[in-house]
Amino acid sequence: YLPPTATDTTARLAALRGTMRARGAQAYIVPSTDAHMSEYIAERDARLGWLTGFTGSAGTGVVTQDKAALWTDSRYWTQAERQLDCNWELQRTTLIESITLWILEAVPEGGNISLDPFLFSVETWNSYSWALAGSGRTLLPIEPNLVDQAWGDQRPPPASGEIYSLPAAFAGSSWQEKVAGIRQQMERHIRRPTAVLLSGLEETAWLFNLRGDDIPYNPVFYAYTLLTNTSITLFVDEARLAAAARQSLRAACPGPLCVELQGYEQAGAHLRRYTQGNVTVWLGSEYTTYGLYGAIPQEKLLEDSYSPVMLAKAVKNAKEQEMLRATHVRDAVAVIQYLLWLEKMVPRGQVDEFSGAQHIDALRRAQEHSRGPSFQSISASG
Repeated sequence: YLPPTATDTTARLAALRGTMRARGAQAYIVPSTDAHMSEYIAERDARLGWLTGFTGSAGTGVVTQDKAALWTDSRYWTQAERQLDCNWELQRTTLIESITLWILEAVPEGGNISLDPFLFSVETWNSYSWALAGSGRTLLPIEPNLVDQAWGDQRPPPASGEIYSLPAAFAGSSWQEKVAGIRQQMERHIRRPTAVLLSGLEETAWLFNLRGDDIPYNPVFYAYTLLTNTSITLFVDEARLAAAARQSLRAACPGPLCVELQGYEQAGAHLRRYTQGNVTVWLGSEYTTYGLYGAIPQEKLLEDSYSPVMLAKAVKNAKEQEMLRATHVRDAVAVIQYLLWLEKMVPRGQVDEFSGAQHIDALRRAQEHSRGPSFQSISASG
C-alpha cells in the first residue's frame, strides 16, 4: 500500500545509481541544504526533495546500489511516512553516528562514500570523516553533483529575479561604512588577515544593503564576497543587478571602495588564485562549505565559527532598532485585526486553518512596507 501523497522514486533512484556507477561511488550522501548552508532553500537546490519525495526542511538521504534511507527528526516522521515510497527506509534520528553505522553495514571495506563537498559544512564533513576513520572506507568528494546530473533538464532553472538596493532610510549605515568597519577589524586582529570570505547569503545582502528573492520568504540572492584590505569582489549574476544597485557598487571605481563584479561560478577559482599569494583568509566555518574551505591552504586560514560580518550584522544600529520596533507595531495591528475577524467567523463555521492563514497573510500584506511573511504561516486549531 502506498498513500496517494507518496512519490514514485524508482526512476529517479535508477538515474542516480547510474551516475554513481559511472563515478565509482558505492554510497552517495544527499543533504537538505544548499552551497551557503541556508536554513531555507530554493526549489533548484531541493535535491533531497526531488530524490525522495520528502519535502520537510531537514533531512539526510543515503543511496547505495541496492538500498536507500532517509534520516529526519521527529517533526517530520508522519510527513515522511506519507511521502516516501517503498524504495526508502525511514530512520527516525538525525545523528551522524546513525548514518555512518548504516553506511558501514551497507558499504563493504575498501568501498567509498561520496558526497558533494559544496553541500557540507566544515563541521559536518569532519564529523563524517572522524566517524569513518579506520573503517577501511574512504570519504570521496565528487563534483559536479550527482543528483543534479540525474535530475537533468527537469531541474528548476536558476533564480532570475532582480537584485535591488535597500532604501537608505531602512539601513542606517551605507555599505561603504560597513566595509570600512570590517576592514578596521581586520587591521586590529592579531593575525592581520588580508581578506574576509563571505559564504552566508545574508552576509553579502547585509554588507552591500542589497536584497533579492532567490529563496521563498528570504530576501537574499546567490552570491559570495571576497573583501580584502584594498579590493572588493562580489561573485553574482551581474545581469540581475538593478541599475541603481550596480551604480552604487561601481561609483568609486577604481579604488578600494570599488566593487569588482564576477560571475557567481568564479568564486572557487578566484579564491584559489588569491591564496597562492602571501595572504590570510578570515571566514566563518558555520556558513562555509568544505569545498571552499578546502581550497584554502591551512596555514593561510583564519577560522571562527562566524565571520566578522555575521557578528557585525547581529548588532543592530539605532536606525535598524527603530525600524524593527515600527515593524512589530504594524504586524501587531494585522494580528489584532485577525483575532477580531476570527471572533466573528469561527462561530459561523466559515473558517478553517488554511483560509485563516490566507487571511492573516492578506492583512499583513496590506500594511505599509510589507514584502511578505518570513515563513509560510503555521496555522492550527484544537
